[in-house]
Amino acid sequence: MTGLAGRTDAAVRVGKRPSPFIVAAAITVSLLGLLPLGYVVVTGFLTGWPALSALVFRPRVGELLVNTIGLVVITVPLTTAIGVAAAWLVGRTSLPGRRVFAVLLATPLAVPAFVNSYGWVSAIPSLNGLWSGVLIATLSYFPLVYLPCAAALRRLDPTVEEAAESLGSSAWGVFFRVILPQLRLPILGGALLVGLHLLSEYGAFAMIRFDTFTTAIVEQYRSTFNGPAANALAGVLVLLCLFLLIGESGARGRARYARIGSGVARVTPRRSLGAFSPVGYLFLGGLFALAIGVPFWSVIRWLAQGGAAVWTEPVLAQALLQTVGYGLAGAAVTCLLAFPIAFLAVRYPSRLSRGLESVNYLTSSLPGIVTALALVTISIRFVQPLYQTTTLVIVTYLLMFLPRALVNLRAGLAQVPVGLEEAARSLGRRPVAAFLHVTTRFFAPSALAAGALVFLGIVTELTATLLLAPNGTRTLAIQFWSKVNDINYVGAAPYALLMIVLSLPVTYLLFARSRLTSMQ
Repeated sequence: MTGLAGRTDAAVRVGKRPSPFIVAAAITVSLLGLLPLGYVVVTGFLTGWPALSALVFRPRVGELLVNTIGLVVITVPLTTAIGVAAAWLVGRTSLPGRRVFAVLLATPLAVPAFVNSYGWVSAIPSLNGLWSGVLIATLSYFPLVYLPCAAALRRLDPTVEEAAESLGSSAWGVFFRVILPQLRLPILGGALLVGLHLLSEYGAFAMIRFDTFTTAIVEQYRSTFNGPAANALAGVLVLLCLFLLIGESGARGRARYARIGSGVARVTPRRSLGAFSPVGYLFLGGLFALAIGVPFWSVIRWLAQGGAAVWTEPVLAQALLQTVGYGLAGAAVTCLLAFPIAFLAVRYPSRLSRGLESVNYLTSSLPGIVTALALVTISIRFVQPLYQTTTLVIVTYLLMFLPRALVNLRAGLAQVPVGLEEAARSLGRRPVAAFLHVTTRFFAPSALAAGALVFLGIVTELTATLLLAPNGTRTLAIQFWSKVNDINYVGAAPYALLMIVLSLPVTYLLFARSRLTSMQ
């Protein structure tokens, strides 16, 4: 009860009511986040049930539904099994070199899925269809399960496992009856992220000619410019996303996974694999080779084939600068506008603050193509000067990636001692000055991590940028996709390599933050 009372008192001491400016900013951003969902609902209503049902209940939609659901049903369990196994091997065994593998297995996040697809298609041109999609998606997204499970394993209380062993449970029994149930939340969270990525991914599946709802929406949009068919498909895609969100929430349950009392910090004993050590090396090494080795080898092969000439293309420098510019601007705007929501959630928890958070999480779960279609339609009909402007692109990035900033900012603010800010105010500092000189120093690392994660998302974002970018925009992702569409794999290689190079430092930061969080 002490922690809860301390939190409530802190909110009261800093100020009984939040600043109206903070509240207004948080509400404005959240209302903006409702636009994509409102667009889907209003468009469906205006289309009318007869026309809408004719567009939805047709063989083509059934084919897309089978492809998309099949992809999710196969890939999510596969990435979950691989992620959990990798986390256990690097976190709970005495396998030599496990610390190196712990870092290496996070690096696939630095390779966009469409670049991974490019690498595999370069190596095996005949790749196509469902199982090729499962292969590429699994290798691209398993770190989304691996990272949270690895962090959770470092926090588990070893006494529970020891008690199970003392009662006669075997090593496998301890894993399935004790360890695995305690990983339920990170597994479900990671699986949800994998599922949402599968529903929103375009480039990776378009390259292997595997049709999903997202690839069909993009093609429909290009052929009829935001016609009713594209909107109908977007509505079905939104329903699939909501189904995933509701399913994850229901599967999460209400069980508690934290021990009561601080206890004594102990290092969890590691298990020796013995004769199975080569199998562990084969699994971890093979996983890294398939996820990173194949795409990296393909990129290097195409670069070597093109020679120095591929680096002399004038557009290359422009694409790099535009990508970094969009990334920095989008990260700055997103973190700035996420701050009021995070501030209310930490300092003034209420139904309003929780509702504002939930709106933004729901919006970000929608595929980027749906958000882009919504903003295209709204800008053309109501604010046409914004259509195909940098401002509209940044707003889209804000809606897509705001939770990445929100989670980190909220965690950083929650760790700031409120008493220091109060002490500064008691010494004559104005509230804003006290906050800037005291509080910002404490949560600056979290703010930098938030900005870095948003930057990573923008650098590797393709679909929304393709639809919304102003004429003449040449980001690395757009130029890469343009070259690939022209079957110019040599010309696409420099853009792929630069995206990976820009993403690697951020991926390492994500890995370091996951380790730091697990130790707190």
